[in-house]
Amino acid sequence: MSNPYEIDHNIKPNETPRRRTRRPSMTSFFSHLAQIESTSPSHNNPHATPTPVDMAAAERILQDQLLHFLSATSSPGQEAFLQSLITSLEQDIAQPPIEVPGVSQSYLDQLERVSRKSLKKGDECKICGEEFLNDEFSLVVQLPCHPLHRFDLECVGPWLRLQGTCPLDRKNLEDDRKKRLQDLVKSCTDEEEDYDDMYA
Repeated sequence: MSNPYEIDHNIKPNETPRRRTRRPSMTSFFSHLAQIESTSPSHNNPHATPTPVDMAAAERILQDQLLHFLSATSSPGQEAFLQSLITSLEQDIAQPPIEVPGVSQSYLDQLERVSRKSLKKGDECKICGEEFLNDEFSLVVQLPCHPLHRFDLECVGPWLRLQGTCPLDRKNLEDDRKKRLQDLVKSCTDEEEDYDDMYA
């Protein structure tokens, strides 16, 4: 059904209805995380640590997002995967950590982006279950632990910020990044020594 503006300006209504996204808004999660992170610029006391209640609340918000995805899935594989993430969060809610073990926002900003051209039909986010190519504006990231660990940044971002591990293999991404940096520094140092030996 057209509205008067569309009729007056000869605008034909879109034949295909716009598909609604299944991702819930995580603004309350990021707002809460900014309040409890001691590295956040909005934090008043840089030496304060989050209370267990604050950490459990952040874990519950993330758990609610995953429960939303779980209720919408029809894939047994995705259901088992989401259930394992929810169980992990349950354990953290029962025994909250004393600090946020996740990665920083700058780490998320530096994750490798996957271009639409390299995505294949059927590639989907393991968290929300949406095919990457079905979302016109999806921002797909590849985690450094494995070339096939690809997710929508909107889905994996909250998990990484709070947990700091790959949702699939649970490798600690910050430790992995530090190891790769050490290897890079070592290889540069070795090359420099080889260069010095060549012209000594």
